[in-house]
Amino acid sequence: MSSDLQWLLLRNNNSFVVKRVVEGPVFSKEPGNLRNLHSYKFSGLANAKTLDITDSPSGVQITARKTKAVAGAVKTAYAKSSIRPRSGSRRAQGIVSQYAKRGYRPDLRTAALARVSALVAAQKEPKPTLPKKIRGKKAKAIEASPE
Repeated sequence: MSSDLQWLLLRNNNSFVVKRVVEGPVFSKEPGNLRNLHSYKFSGLANAKTLDITDSPSGVQITARKTKAVAGAVKTAYAKSSIRPRSGSRRAQGIVSQYAKRGYRPDLRTAALARVSALVAAQKEPKPTLPKKIRGKKAKAIEASPE
């Protein structure tokens, strides 16, 4: 079945669609949708080539559907690669651009890079905050008081 026909069947009847505001944007929670927008371009269900970028304990997991995969194949139809949480944005850019250079949905390069960068930034451990220095009258009062 063609991806256009799949989209025509899925666009109105889909369990992943999220409509919050009547006249507002329509979102989608489907796997493989990088921007979470309900559109044909970002649909992870209607397109044959999809990139699914998810958060995992070992880092960021990038799952791509193989182009010559059989329709019945489930686990073997996907190629997975992961990015360690401390690797940074340059590593993320390299992995995302690999898919684009091979012709695997180059139109999703910016969306994939934004998703990967956001997940890597969210996994970073925050720096410890230093205690606030007491200044002004309070500092002078503490200095002057005998202990």
